[in-house]
Amino acid sequence: MRIDKFLKVSRILKRRSLAADAAHGGRVKIGGKTVKPSHEVKIGDEVEIGFNSGTVKFRVLNVKETVRKEEADSLYEIIN
Repeated sequence: MRIDKFLKVSRILKRRSLAADAAHGGRVKIGGKTVKPSHEVKIGDEVEIGFNSGTVKFRVLNVKETVRKEEADSLYEIIN
């Protein structure tokens, strides 16, 4: 699954266009490397997203095309 779609499905970011803009702006990293919105995300990948207030780092636990709102946080785990 593309990273921009994963960020939207997992509800880390609200809209896919916002996720794509973050990736184009160099604020999304997988394994320490800046990626484009089309980069394929896999189970076990460590993703870091830079925000104005800091960064969020998480590990991908599952990749699904669609999930319910209540199950969205089961797709990833936050890493410190």
